[in-house]
Amino acid sequence: MTEGVEGMQWVEGGSFLMGSDRFYPEERPVRRVRVDGFHIDRRPVTNAQFAAFVAATGYRTLAEIAPDPRDYPGMPPEMARAGSIVFSPPGGPVPLDQPHRWWEFRFGARWDRPHGASSSLEGLESHPVVHIAYCDAEAYCAWAGKALPTEAEWEFAARGGADGLDYAWGDELAPGGRMLANYWQGRFPAENLRLDGWERTSPVEAFPANGYGLYDMIGNVWEWTADWYGTSNPHQSCCVIENPRGASERDSLDPTEPAIPIGRKVLKGGSHLCAENYCQRYRPAARHPQAVDSSTSHIGFRCVLRGH
Repeated sequence: MTEGVEGMQWVEGGSFLMGSDRFYPEERPVRRVRVDGFHIDRRPVTNAQFAAFVAATGYRTLAEIAPDPRDYPGMPPEMARAGSIVFSPPGGPVPLDQPHRWWEFRFGARWDRPHGASSSLEGLESHPVVHIAYCDAEAYCAWAGKALPTEAEWEFAARGGADGLDYAWGDELAPGGRMLANYWQGRFPAENLRLDGWERTSPVEAFPANGYGLYDMIGNVWEWTADWYGTSNPHQSCCVIENPRGASERDSLDPTEPAIPIGRKVLKGGSHLCAENYCQRYRPAARHPQAVDSSTSHIGFRCVLRGH
């Protein structure tokens, strides 16, 4: 099946400054990159769109399939049940180097039960789909006749034609106090002031589009890209890099988990859980590694279609 260019925006190819020297080490160095033109979804894939895909194909997401303990050495047998990872705010301040204090693996959590087995999508039809593992995003894109964007394509689109700025709209996070994306206000993870109006995800057009007419490129949910994650950049910053791709799958493995060699892809855009005191990744240059077998309540995706 293909939807052509319906719901998509053509982004003319060009060059831009990719990365940032002002935030996290993995975003360095700033380099001049050129990408070819492509169509990209104006919005992240929504729950309604993903429901149509599931209805047409009978597809089951990774979160709906119980993991095999043989793939995860040391996994307690009682954890070999279908589910996904859900943000669960602690009752008060906790150390920011202890993410297990705010993440919970919930049995039964999946794309159509985003908060757990007893939840539903009622009222969330226009919100971005979440609890999507990498293979789930790829399956949807294949059904739609599309693909996932490369990291460079995604960042070029997120900048909306503005080069070298910290944020997609300028160098100030909240100009004049205006909330331009769904991110966390307050001291993460216990104090959520909700100045942007949303506790978790928001409808995909709740905030202004960027310069290319694209919604939610920043905040709301992280988005999968097609590139394997790597921290080193072998390219010279003195020349234009054409249509760059990421690291190898081998280089993307998490060195802290040698017993579980699962590749990691690049996520872009930040989410509603990014805050000024934690994970300032609500920016085009920001990037994060995510194991391809993992899904959470703040990861979704959008598709591209290359060529005219």
